[in-house]
Amino acid sequence: MAPVELTGSRRAVVVLGASNVSRGLPRLAATARARAAGPLDLFVAAGHGRGYGVSTRVWQRRLPSILSSGLWRALDRERAEEPLAVITDVGNELLYGLGVTAVASAVREAAKRLADCGARLAITGLPLAGIAGVGAVRYRLLRTLYVPSCLLGLAELKEATRWLDEELQAIAADTGATFLEQPAEWYGVDAFHVRRPHLDALWHCVCDAWTLPAATTRTHATLADWAALGSRAVEVRSLGRITRLTRQPVIDRDALRVWLY
Repeated sequence: MAPVELTGSRRAVVVLGASNVSRGLPRLAATARARAAGPLDLFVAAGHGRGYGVSTRVWQRRLPSILSSGLWRALDRERAEEPLAVITDVGNELLYGLGVTAVASAVREAAKRLADCGARLAITGLPLAGIAGVGAVRYRLLRTLYVPSCLLGLAELKEATRWLDEELQAIAADTGATFLEQPAEWYGVDAFHVRRPHLDALWHCVCDAWTLPAATTRTHATLADWAALGSRAVEVRSLGRITRLTRQPVIDRDALRVWLY
């Protein structure tokens, strides 16, 4: 794949995911800005527990599905042509009771929409090695902490994740995306959250898949970056039974604009 040509115009980056994106967003913004070497438009649909095809609730906060979010309207409105894009954090819906076919179908639709707008796409696989090492006791504890309503047994989950990973590889092949495997050592005890020291490695791997040139300076997120992005809210969310709206973009600067959905 040919390297990305940098012309000095604004580069659009689309990031679809869940908790790892939310936890690592300032690092992602810093890495992409350094390696794109120009103004950046960052379109993000993420959030803890986020689903691609179904709305999700964590505690009292509810978010729409990624497919029904306002991100797609924003891409059309801002005329984001040939964006760099990544699909990651797939699989939350398995714990909510959806089957592999339904989850893969929603991801395939997201990938098709991105491919239709000429995106240079990367898709991360599931952390199969980490999931394979989870035992019954740890699984019961994690399920109780994160998704107490989940009825999926450990053996069923492991089989579903293997099948879903195969589906993601097929989606990548069909859409011309780069498929990225994730090393087991990136993940902590819960097997699905990338440990913070490895978030930079994740985003650099994604930028490599986009064939962005290496950064000429050290890439790191400052306290100001964490404060700026960590305090911003997505366009539509429900807290309790109250729907809250946030005007987008939440950051609008010469070097960086950010839309959150």
